[in-house]
Amino acid sequence: MTSKMASCIFCKIIKGEIPCFKLFESDKTLAFLDINPLSRGHALIIPKFHGEKLVDIPDEHLGEILPLAKKLVKATGATEYNILQNNGPTAHQVVPHVHFHMIPKPNQEEGLGVGWPQQATDMDKLKALFEDIKSKM
Repeated sequence: MTSKMASCIFCKIIKGEIPCFKLFESDKTLAFLDINPLSRGHALIIPKFHGEKLVDIPDEHLGEILPLAKKLVKATGATEYNILQNNGPTAHQVVPHVHFHMIPKPNQEEGLGVGWPQQATDMDKLKALFEDIKSKM
């Protein structure tokens, strides 16, 4: 076990060292209520495989995540909600273990508040970017 895993709060929750309000558990995935919720029903879904960013998690440890998020949405009765996953401190990731938020958005005051700072599009630059990304997939 690496020192990062030993000190990771989510790894401690997975091992049962820290209690949680567990909603679902399998051999690869754990879902539990967020203890600092943005709204009623705010839940976290985490792969049990420790990795700081999405690209660090093997594909076989990601397969249950979105179907589980969908089940949580239905279980909470949310009709409007956000599914959120941040990677790195600049992208607002606080816990360095991949996790997905399911955040019900029942009204303007509760849930996630999101800004969307759109940028002007240069179609030639967008086409060049498209070709670059496409060639690497």
